[in-house]
Amino acid sequence: MTATIPDSHRDLLEGPICVQIATYMKDGSIQINPVWCSYDGSHILINSALGRVKDKNIRANPTITVFAGDPTNPYRWLEVRGTVEEITEEGADEHIDQLSELYLKQRPYPFRQEGEVRVIYRIKPLKVQAFAG
Repeated sequence: MTATIPDSHRDLLEGPICVQIATYMKDGSIQINPVWCSYDGSHILINSALGRVKDKNIRANPTITVFAGDPTNPYRWLEVRGTVEEITEEGADEHIDQLSELYLKQRPYPFRQEGEVRVIYRIKPLKVQAFAG
C-alpha cells in the first residue's frame, strides 16, 4: 500500500534540497548518499548513472529510505521508507537536466561524463514519517 507524502512536507522533495538516500550494500551494510530528487505526486524520483554503487545496490535490493531535512529548521524533516518500483533510462537525460536547472540554475547538467548512461529510480513510498518540530 502506498503511503502519502503530507502537503506540509512536499516542498522538501520538490527541491532544491539535497536529500539523503540509504541503500543496502551486498554485505548488508548501509550506504548513504546525498542526491537531488523530484516528486511527481506519487513517487520520489532519483537520478543517477548506470553502474554506480547506489545503482548496483538498488538493483540488488530495491528497499530504500529517503531522508529530507529542512535546511532552515533542523527539527522539520521527512523520512520515506519505500521500494524502487521502476528503473528506467527513458527520460533520464531530460530529468537530470531539469534537476540541474533547479539545483544549479544550469541547463544542461554540467557534470555529465562521456559514455555515461543516466537512469531514473521511481520510489514508491510505503511508510512516511513527517516531523514539524
